[in-house]
Amino acid sequence: MPDDETQTQTLNRGGAARTPAGPAAPLLPGAAEAPAPWLLRLIAVGLVLAALNLRPAITSLGALLEEVRDGLHMSGSVAGVLTSVPPLCFAVFGVMAPRLARRFGAGTVVCAGMVAIAAGLVIRPYTGSTAGFLAASALALMGIAVSNILMPVIVKRWFPDRVGTMTGLYSMALALGTALAAAVTVPLTSAMGGSWQSGLAVWAVLAALAVLPWIVLVRDRTPAPGTPAPDRSAQGRPASATAPRPADAPALRITRSRTAWGLACFFGLQATAAYITMGWMPQIFRDAGVSAGTAGVLLAVTMAMGVPLAFVIPRVAGRLKQQGPIVVVLGLCGLIGYGGLYLAPAAGAWVWAVLLGVANCAFPLALTMIGMRSRTGAGVVRLSAFAQSTGYLLSIPGPLLVGVLYQHSGGWGLPIALMAGLMIPQMVAGVLAGRDRTIEDEC
Repeated sequence: MPDDETQTQTLNRGGAARTPAGPAAPLLPGAAEAPAPWLLRLIAVGLVLAALNLRPAITSLGALLEEVRDGLHMSGSVAGVLTSVPPLCFAVFGVMAPRLARRFGAGTVVCAGMVAIAAGLVIRPYTGSTAGFLAASALALMGIAVSNILMPVIVKRWFPDRVGTMTGLYSMALALGTALAAAVTVPLTSAMGGSWQSGLAVWAVLAALAVLPWIVLVRDRTPAPGTPAPDRSAQGRPASATAPRPADAPALRITRSRTAWGLACFFGLQATAAYITMGWMPQIFRDAGVSAGTAGVLLAVTMAMGVPLAFVIPRVAGRLKQQGPIVVVLGLCGLIGYGGLYLAPAAGAWVWAVLLGVANCAFPLALTMIGMRSRTGAGVVRLSAFAQSTGYLLSIPGPLLVGVLYQHSGGWGLPIALMAGLMIPQMVAGVLAGRDRTIEDEC
């Protein structure tokens, strides 16, 4: 099957844009010319830099969790609460993203999100208390939450003919940032005198860098492909500033869609596995006798598996009518990895890290399906907000429960059994979400 970039006619010829979600749709009358190439390149750079910052706040903490616990005098249960904060914030703040995007524009919201990430990462290591650490973490995670939701929206808006490719690009960058933080946080901490505060705060530099391209995009008012061309006849303002936007169309009754619920459950269960892995896997290896540095590298290996696969899987998924087979393969890798982690955590550590890394690639697959399960940009906004917010809400108990089971059982047997057991419903929900249909067919 030909590459998805070659399936479309150029927009500035008045052609039609074909997306994986449905058939070609003609441009609106008076639609704007295709954006300048420099603008699309800048948006792509902004997506990559933003994606690099969507996980270091979490995986850098996982690598230094024991030091943070000792420094702030946390119990195992409180540490479990700490590892549950990311999905909680993603669920709570992610709901706000569509409304904020309609009010201020997606680029402005993502720019503010990068600022929030940088500020939270600078503040949290130096608060001196568990409550302050949690509050500053929530600030950073708020920025991550709104950016999480808006990534598929920006891709669908600006790259409607390359959804799979661009989703793969920023998913790969997200995996790279995740792996990088897991791999180098411990060595960076050692190089900076062994201060875990410095080891966590240094990641604010990357977030500050990501603000730069989005500042330009906030100021730019070029219409996205397929939107009405500016008309300055109304009081000197572009008509696009006052005309109804696609996102303002009557709301889909998305809760009536089985596909939306299947995607939300799939997203939530894969998020549960991911945040348990990012928050607890280094500790599992350390308790098995692996050194802190090696445990961080093992987590990095797990996250690094997503770098190539996060680019490949969305492209493959975009070519398939149903994504269920990919869901099952990823789930089986997870089951084998958890089984190995239970039976021989130290002896086969590298193998289990690789297998769990493959299983974690359910995340870019879920993002791809969000883009494919709606015919319109407005539908993608609502589906992205619903699936991610609901999914993250469902994932909150997982990391917390792992911390409680670990503290009360004194070992990792029960927590690992829980992780393995959750892979079964994840596969079922993923197969349901991967069927060849859109939410408009069901709402």
